[in-house]
Amino acid sequence: MAADKHTERVNLPPIPAKRYFTIGEVSDLCAVKPHVLRYWEQEFTQLKPVKRRGNRRYYQHHEVLLIRRIRELLYEQGFTINGARNRLDELRHGVGAAPVHAAESEIDAPATTPLVTGGAVDVPSLRLALQSVLEILHSDKP
Repeated sequence: MAADKHTERVNLPPIPAKRYFTIGEVSDLCAVKPHVLRYWEQEFTQLKPVKRRGNRRYYQHHEVLLIRRIRELLYEQGFTINGARNRLDELRHGVGAAPVHAAESEIDAPATTPLVTGGAVDVPSLRLALQSVLEILHSDKP
């Protein structure tokens, strides 16, 4: 039987180094359709893209990381929308800290991809992991 596309781990492309992303670009970067992104904006208050002329959405880098985290919670870990919303709030406020071994899933690099294999460093995964840590540190500031 073919696996459901929402339950299999998808290797997402690296996020380019630019300030703003259109909804189409974010859709490709996160493997989520644009209408789903618009729906998630209503459900997750943390997700607030900048809107410009004609209500065009422009997402920043930290929002792309957030969307990837939401996607992981919903599609890969099986959370409901409410459960994912609560989990993001817990992570944001440091409540219910996850055990050390589960913390790997909080970074945007796939947990199954080791950062070091046979002496070689997986630089893109390491970069994503460090960017995720920076986002978490910056989001905790008042």
